[in-house]
Amino acid sequence: MRLLLVDNAGLMLDFALRCQEAGHTVKWFVRPNRMTMNIGKGLLVGQSAQVPDWREWARWADLIVLPDNVRYLYDLEPYRKMGVPIVAATPETAAWETDRQLGQNLMKKRGLAVPDCKEFKRYDEAIAYVKKEGRAFVCKPCGDEEDKSLSYVSKSPADLVFMLERWKKQQRHKGSFILQERVTGCEMAVGGWFGPGGFLPGWHENWEFKKLMAGETGPATGEMGTVVRNVAKSKLADKVLAPFEEDLHKAEYVGYVDVNCIIDDDGTPWPLEFTMRPGWPTFNIQMAMLAKGKDPAEWLLDLAEGRTASPFSSNALAVGVVMVMPDFPYSQNTRTDAMGIPIYGLNSRNRANVHPCELQQGKAPHDLDGKVVELPCLTSAGDYLLVASGLGTSVREARARAYRVLEGLEVPNSPFWRPDIGQRLKKQLPTMQKLGYATGLQF
Repeated sequence: MRLLLVDNAGLMLDFALRCQEAGHTVKWFVRPNRMTMNIGKGLLVGQSAQVPDWREWARWADLIVLPDNVRYLYDLEPYRKMGVPIVAATPETAAWETDRQLGQNLMKKRGLAVPDCKEFKRYDEAIAYVKKEGRAFVCKPCGDEEDKSLSYVSKSPADLVFMLERWKKQQRHKGSFILQERVTGCEMAVGGWFGPGGFLPGWHENWEFKKLMAGETGPATGEMGTVVRNVAKSKLADKVLAPFEEDLHKAEYVGYVDVNCIIDDDGTPWPLEFTMRPGWPTFNIQMAMLAKGKDPAEWLLDLAEGRTASPFSSNALAVGVVMVMPDFPYSQNTRTDAMGIPIYGLNSRNRANVHPCELQQGKAPHDLDGKVVELPCLTSAGDYLLVASGLGTSVREARARAYRVLEGLEVPNSPFWRPDIGQRLKKQLPTMQKLGYATGLQF
């Protein structure tokens, strides 16, 4: 197959390499900037290559895949209309995620219980509103804002006013943002792959761990690890995904759709937001969940062309943990040199469960027959190095295997990762299962 990956942020290295290893020809476009310029350098070989202009290859491709919904959606519409199979959000469906108010209104239209929210474009108006209400809210940016630190769950009106005043001084976000009512309970998400034939069999229930440090402390990072399982039936999917099947068909959506929720003490799921794209590192973890012998890309072509596919192992359960290094998550601001650090310990035994992210081909000293010699190896091309995955019949077993993969790697630049991915489920699973969610999942 001829694959074209149109990648805004350099997210698809692991997928590109797996497709290359499976015998596909991959043309990978990564939007060039200081943060992405070295990702994947030297790793696509033969007929596969990184390309400077994706448009030159759009008609060549048997399948086009986008990893996000920030750029190139309008540019791809003419090719979609020509009949080129494309796995990506449309401009309309991307707005379900990027325009939070629009997404919430669609959820309300389909009868879901949605936390009340109010949109603001000026900090002063939001500050006055918080002072008037005298309550804590969740603050989230709207649009394609990539700075996850602008999402904030306040504990009191005072600390939210402080953060809003701080962001105003820093001029951190010039678009709109929402203040959303806080809902307490257990956080759980569910996703599915959708195409002209509807949802593929199997729902992906998942639990994200978003903060930098254990116990959900420290700065927001997007995600430091995730628990994912593939199930034939899901109560949460029935409530928060199935109601949108008609909307997805009407919008001609092809790709992954996920809804993150808070399940309250009464068992009501409160959807927080759509994700209208592959999740990261969820997509890396899903690659580890493919059934034995399954091609990494053929199922996506089946999805785009409306054929039924069952790519994932039945009842598969996986844990993924992100390995990073200093100055993550602030390298973009500190501009610390994160290039060329070797990743030792990669081999054929752990390849299936190591998912390269910001890596490139390089050279580094190695011990060989009692001597130190310089040899080719994977080296860093940024601070977000890789995802380690582990499969198991329980969360405990899967996370132990993921951490075993990490412990077998060596990076001479103080790499780190969250040590508690999956751990909170030990306490939360009994609560969720009494309410009929995550049934059959063992910690």
